Amino acid sequence: MNVVVIGNGVAGVTFARQLRKSTDHQITVVSAESTHFYSRPALMYVYMGHMEKEHLKPYEDWFWAKNRIEILNDFAQRINLRKKHVVLANTAPLPYDVLVLATGSKPAFFNWPGQDLQGVQGFTTMQDLDRLEINTKSCRQAVIVGGGLIGIEVAEMLRSRGIEVSMLVREESYWNTVLPPDESTIVNAHIREHHVELQLNTELRQIVGDDSGRVRGVVTTDGKIIPCQLVVISTGVRPNIDLASSSGISVVRGISINNNFETSEQDIYAIGDCAQFPDGRVEQLWYTARHQGKHLAGNITGKVTPYEREPFYNSAKFFDIEYQTYGTVPADLAGIESATWKSENGRKFLRLTHQYNRVCGFNALGIRLRSEVCLKWIAEGASVEHVIEHLHQADFDQEFTAVVKNIRLHRSVA
Repeated sequence: MNVVVIGNGVAGVTFARQLRKSTDHQITVVSAESTHFYSRPALMYVYMGHMEKEHLKPYEDWFWAKNRIEILNDFAQRINLRKKHVVLANTAPLPYDVLVLATGSKPAFFNWPGQDLQGVQGFTTMQDLDRLEINTKSCRQAVIVGGGLIGIEVAEMLRSRGIEVSMLVREESYWNTVLPPDESTIVNAHIREHHVELQLNTELRQIVGDDSGRVRGVVTTDGKIIPCQLVVISTGVRPNIDLASSSGISVVRGISINNNFETSEQDIYAIGDCAQFPDGRVEQLWYTARHQGKHLAGNITGKVTPYEREPFYNSAKFFDIEYQTYGTVPADLAGIESATWKSENGRKFLRLTHQYNRVCGFNALGIRLRSEVCLKWIAEGASVEHVIEHLHQADFDQEFTAVVKNIRLHRSVA
C-alpha cells in the first residue's frame, strides 16, 4: 500500500514513524520547505547563534533510509481525487492508496496597506529564518505586530542583535486573553526589562515604504508613527488549507474532518494545525500534533477509535522566564478558585486552579514542572491539600520547595 504524507512537521513525521513500526507499507513524506524534518521551536536559536541549522535535525540523515521512509522535497500543487495521485511541481504525479494532509499553518495577514513591502514577514518556517537574516542586515528598528508566542520569540531574537523593538498589542496587557492578570503582569514587566517597547491598546493601521519599496515605518490605529526597517507579523496563524481547497476537499476554517481524522474524501485524512474537528476547534500545538499523528497511525493499522484530546498542556518561554500550563487555567478566573505562590523577586510564580477542592489546572512561570505528575493529579481530581503536600514530586527547585507550605488559597466569587 502506498501511503503519502503531505507535510514534514511533527504531525506528519510522527504519523509516518508510528506507521512504519507496525506495517510494511511504502511511505513517502512530501515537503517543499526542507529536505528533512526539523525542530521548528529551535529556529530562534539558530538566529541567535546558539545552534547551527544542522543541529535542528532530531534524526540523522541515515534514519529515513534505514526506516524506509522516503523524504521528497517538492511542492504538492493539486490532488487528483479520481486518479488518486498528487500532482507535484517538479516530479511525476505521486500515486497514493492513503493520503494524509499535514500541511500545518501559515501566518495570518489581514490585508494591511503596505504588507507586501520588502522587510515585512512572518516567522514560522525555515525560509522565514533565511528571510530574517536578510531583512536584519542593516536593521536598527523593528516592529512586531501581535502579542503572541511567536512575537515574543522574535523580540528575543532581535534584541540579541541589539535591534530596537516595538511590539503592537491590541489588548491592555500582553497575552491577557490567555494569561490571568497576575501572570500577564509579571510577563509585561519582564518584557520591558529586556528593553522591548510594549505598545498596548493599539493595532497596526498601515505599513509605510520608501521609494525603493522597502518598509520605513508603521502607523498605528491611535495615529502613532514608528520608524522601522523590519515588520514581523505575529497576529496568529491560519490552517494551511490551500491544497485541500483547490482539490475539492471540504474546508471551513481548516480541513473538515470527523473524529477519526477522515476528510470529505475517501482514503484522505488530515492531522495537525490544518485540521478542523466537527465542533469547530483547531488544535495548533506541538503536543496535540504529535498525539494526532500517533492516533491516526493506530487507526490505520488497527481498530478505529475516535480521537480524544489529552488534558491540555503547553510550554513556552518569555525571554528568561519559562512558562508551563496544564489543564484549565482561564484568563478570566471568575468562578475559579486558585492557590498561588510568588517568589520574593517576582520572577517565579505558581497557580493551582481548583473546583470543589479538586485541582483542575496549573500555571508556572520560572518553575519547571514534571508534566506527567501534573497531568496525573488533574486526571485523578486530586485535592488541593494532597497536591500541596506532595509538590516535591513535581521536581520544583529548592527555592520553591523551601516555601511551599506558605502557598495562599484565594477564593474567588463568580
